[in-house]
Amino acid sequence: MKLEDIYQFFENPPPTYLCQELTVCYILYVLLQGESYGTELIQQLEIEYPTYRLSDTVLYSAIKFLEDQKAITGYWKKLEGRGRPRRMYQVSAEWKTQAQDLARLWHQYISKRTN
Repeated sequence: MKLEDIYQFFENPPPTYLCQELTVCYILYVLLQGESYGTELIQQLEIEYPTYRLSDTVLYSAIKFLEDQKAITGYWKKLEGRGRPRRMYQVSAEWKTQAQDLARLWHQYISKRTN
């Protein structure tokens, strides 16, 4: 390591990977805006929040948690221009209020880090 490596780190820091708790809130934040699928959730995070990343393992663990809680439901859908059908997710009607509370936590978290 050289001294300039330290400056380089702070000028261009590596991306931060979301933990499962943040991922649950992020998923609900996105799904309250409309249905989505796993790969799209990862891509959208990288586009909207370029300093953050989401691993497949954490994403699908969070999705499983939300499905087990009956917070989201999934179904298969063939998307135009895509090869195989995608597993689409949406917030369950009975979870809207709870989802909004958790989505607010994501929004607060991300707002503190981008200001």
